Amino acid sequence: MDFNALLIEPRFWAALALVIFLVLAWRPMIGFVFGFLDRRGEVIRAELEEASQLRAEAETMLRDASVRRETALKEAAELLASARAEAARLADEAKLEAAASAVRREKMALERIAAAEKAAVAEVRTQAANLAARAAETIIRENLPASAASGLVGRAIDALPAALSAS
Repeated sequence: MDFNALLIEPRFWAALALVIFLVLAWRPMIGFVFGFLDRRGEVIRAELEEASQLRAEAETMLRDASVRRETALKEAAELLASARAEAARLADEAKLEAAASAVRREKMALERIAAAEKAAVAEVRTQAANLAARAAETIIRENLPASAASGLVGRAIDALPAALSAS
């Protein structure tokens, strides 16, 4: 094939036109493709930067949450220990109060018993004195002559002011 035949061949001209088109379109097309890729790279870079910031924020939040959790656990443990100590203190106070109440009740019971005993002794003495007076009256009435009885009554009346002032 010679050069003149090549110039007549339509495929030659189509291929030449394609090469010229590609050479002429290559520069703007490359600029467009590289520009698109650069913009896409910047978008990806921005997304990566944002993701990095979000990750840093998440890590910070995780650390803060861990610190708050630890603090809350410590406070809960302190509160529990304080509550246990308070419960033990209140139990001790209740035991002491119960013991003191038992002592007071025992004392009151002993005082009531002593008062009842005194009242019983006084009642027995009164009954014994009344019985002795009735027995003496009966003995005197049966065994004492009337003349001796009037002298006895007179002496008793005379001794009455001295007996009243002595008591």
